Amino acid sequence: MTTPQEIAEQLTGPGGQFEVEVNLDRGYPLKEYVNRLPHLRSLAEIFGVAHGDKEFIVYGDRRIGYAEFLQQANAASAALELAGVSKGDRVAVLSENNPEWCTTFWATVDMGAILVGLNGWWNADEVLYGLNHSGSQVLVADRRRFDRIHQELHNAPDVEHVYLIGASPSDFPQTSGNAELHEFAELVREPAEGFPTTDIAESDPAVIFYTSGTTGRPKGAISTHGNMLASLQNTLFSIALVSVTNPQASVVTEGGQIVSLLTSPLFHVSGCHTVLVVGFTGGLRLVIPDGKVTPEKVFDVIEREQVTIWATVPTLIWRACESESRHNHDLGSVRSVAFGGSPSAEELQRRVRETFHNVKATSNAYGLTESSSVATVLSAGATVDKVHSVGTAVPTVDIAIADAEGNHLPMETTGEVLIRGPIIMAGYWDNPEATAKAIRDGWLHTGDVGHVDSDGYLFITDRATDMLIRGGENVYCVEIENRLVEHPEIADAAVIGVPHEELGEEVKAVLELSEGSSLSDEEIRQWVGETLAAFKVPAHIARHDGKLPRNASGKLLKNVLRGEDRGGFVETM
Repeated sequence: MTTPQEIAEQLTGPGGQFEVEVNLDRGYPLKEYVNRLPHLRSLAEIFGVAHGDKEFIVYGDRRIGYAEFLQQANAASAALELAGVSKGDRVAVLSENNPEWCTTFWATVDMGAILVGLNGWWNADEVLYGLNHSGSQVLVADRRRFDRIHQELHNAPDVEHVYLIGASPSDFPQTSGNAELHEFAELVREPAEGFPTTDIAESDPAVIFYTSGTTGRPKGAISTHGNMLASLQNTLFSIALVSVTNPQASVVTEGGQIVSLLTSPLFHVSGCHTVLVVGFTGGLRLVIPDGKVTPEKVFDVIEREQVTIWATVPTLIWRACESESRHNHDLGSVRSVAFGGSPSAEELQRRVRETFHNVKATSNAYGLTESSSVATVLSAGATVDKVHSVGTAVPTVDIAIADAEGNHLPMETTGEVLIRGPIIMAGYWDNPEATAKAIRDGWLHTGDVGHVDSDGYLFITDRATDMLIRGGENVYCVEIENRLVEHPEIADAAVIGVPHEELGEEVKAVLELSEGSSLSDEEIRQWVGETLAAFKVPAHIARHDGKLPRNASGKLLKNVLRGEDRGGFVETM
């Protein structure tokens, strides 16, 4: 009987569908697919065109076919060029998931410009930072999010044009600055003769997605066209492997169109790189819930559109599996549920199979913004004893475990997780120091702690960086701590994570207040929320009696604050 490992070797070996070669041109061995496309636009030119009138996006009562979508994307590319956008220029998107986000993405990357995905949960200060840091000259924004910044747009002087989704310029008469406001319809109004013809190389930047910074401000991770294409082929390989090794869990259908539910934010690699790009290439129908995503809305969409696959963060899966309304819907169309963002608990996997009774196997994946999405995959049907693993490396990725000096460690030894491969970002935008620290000899130092077992499975056990993950969003503690100590009545602050079943972790602030301070929890939360997104506002606040514990070098002893020593705390919930 042929093993999964032997099948993988056949797929990636000489003459295989996913043949891999080792490139030594960079001074270190880099695994690359032999047969790969030159840039993202080739996906549209080849696959997008081939899908014809097949449905691509369903959003509310809107149904958009591939041919219509390509016409709009090409029209938007031409309109952006007339607006002064050329190769390498930045086009920012600040919006909830919708067809316009998808159109802007393809229009931008097809012409060699760079799409900047701004976090839709950011507040005005964070959005303005992203616009200025990236130097974006065009902003595409929906009504709700543009409302946060329109009176402060003069603080983003590089922005020359704003295209509004679901709104008109007359809705924002008090907009500051010199940017011209347009309706989004202007971008797609005039048909284009065809695809853009700009020369694009594998190494050209395609997107800048922001990840919370360890020094306070977010860093813009650059995914190149080559990064995103390598990520795409890794995902296609994983799908092909499952279809052979575990046909019962495969979602490959004969004749029928695979329907994917898109609930991960498009400003994350999980939503853009993994769902949008993979779905577009594979001819899937992407169903995007309009407005706030709730379990009830998810169930309605699944039942109405006969959704086949759902890949999202564990938080939303938990909420769906715990919702009483799950019993009121036919969810039998769902064949595959995939998690991302954290190792998935065995209990969660059990609940998934109970809620979506035709799901034969769940899968999990591990990756970062800096790795352009997935680096390891726990494939559907993997052995039960690996349930807490995040899987094995995809074909073009190497995984190593290192000590504090960067020395590689043997199997079963715990250390920092390193990733190498063509999926690793080109670097952080306008931040060579952070890039040099993160990428050394081709290895991305992830800040995650884990080990690889004798079968090649990666287990994430902790984080080396001072970070917590709330609902799939990375939250760097220092960013919140810096804001807290700016308050005149807060002498010192430490931020740690508190376990939460649905969210994974919640933010907890431990504070040393100035003498005589009477700051309330609400005042503290309001202070943080003035400059940081809502998901970074502490859900739990504790006041410490005396100085916060620090070592001889001044580093906060967060192991003490997490609970080993509970003395001296007055907690308020």
